[in-house]
Amino acid sequence: MTDFDTLNALRAGLEGWFRPGVTALLSAVFTFILYQGVLKFIQHITRSKTVPRLFLDASATALGFVIALLVLNGVLETAPPDLPFLSHIQHGATLALIVAVTWALVRCTSAIGNVIVALNPVLEGQWKRARKVETQTRFLVRVLNVLIVIVGLGAALVTFEPVRHLGSSLLASAGIGGIILGFAAKPVLGNLLAGMQIALTQPFRIDDVLYVQGEWCWVEEVTATYVVLRVWDLRRLVVPLQWFIENPFQNWSRNDTELAGTVFINVDYSMPIEPLRKEFHRLLEQSPEWNGNISTVQVTDSGETTIQIRLLMSGADSTALWNLRCAIREGIITFIQERFPEHLPRVRARLVEKPDQ
Repeated sequence: MTDFDTLNALRAGLEGWFRPGVTALLSAVFTFILYQGVLKFIQHITRSKTVPRLFLDASATALGFVIALLVLNGVLETAPPDLPFLSHIQHGATLALIVAVTWALVRCTSAIGNVIVALNPVLEGQWKRARKVETQTRFLVRVLNVLIVIVGLGAALVTFEPVRHLGSSLLASAGIGGIILGFAAKPVLGNLLAGMQIALTQPFRIDDVLYVQGEWCWVEEVTATYVVLRVWDLRRLVVPLQWFIENPFQNWSRNDTELAGTVFINVDYSMPIEPLRKEFHRLLEQSPEWNGNISTVQVTDSGETTIQIRLLMSGADSTALWNLRCAIREGIITFIQERFPEHLPRVRARLVEKPDQ
């Protein structure tokens, strides 16, 4: 074929595509613009905090592309079948539609999680239920999003003819391939199963106070494979979900946020306990961190030179208890220094004279 024949074929193809192409493009653009107008009208007449509006706002852009691509695919179906590259363009439009539908479903699923969390706010006396619902919802939404993306990817691959024909041959090796993939994906699958177990059994929830690997931290985020813990000094500790299944850890707010803590003071044997007890109760009464439940002073140990006094107190949560313990320790030490300095720990010695030789 000469260059002249090639140019004639190209010109004929462009002339054949002019009307169908312009029609398809204008239809898709007009549909998207019309959708945006309807969307603005609906948003104007509805309240922003209603459940349908939350779904609409979350998936508005993705739904616009889905509707426009549906119109585009419909117009391309009416195009003359002898147009050049028609099958390739239809295939591309179909792939774009699958991607848009997957995107819209992911956004709708995320909106479901936000709606459930919004309908279960953290109210006074109901924080435990609200945090439980939020933890389960966040995890299940992430699992659903992963499944939606996998199904969307599979639907996109099926549109390719070579992949479709390879299906019969792949079935024969599916058993071996499944075993290989199972071993390769063992950490990921283990964390997914561990996450499902954690979501159902609830050993911890969002905002629970945990003591993990020597760190005092809060549960900040629970993903499909790991947990993000916010340490007291604002560091972030990322721990795989499988670790929580295989290792013990402390949950300081499993059923209630109230905690009891101690302060130990070592003083001389001659130190009177009653003044110390009265000062301890006075400091507690003045402290806003004390919740009024536990206040005990006991001598818990006696050594060769000193006695050990335990001051037991309680706070509404771990942060309040930590501040309370520090304040009480400082107050008691100041009290002993000012009122009973002679009863601070001391070392006793006795001088023995040697007889004259």
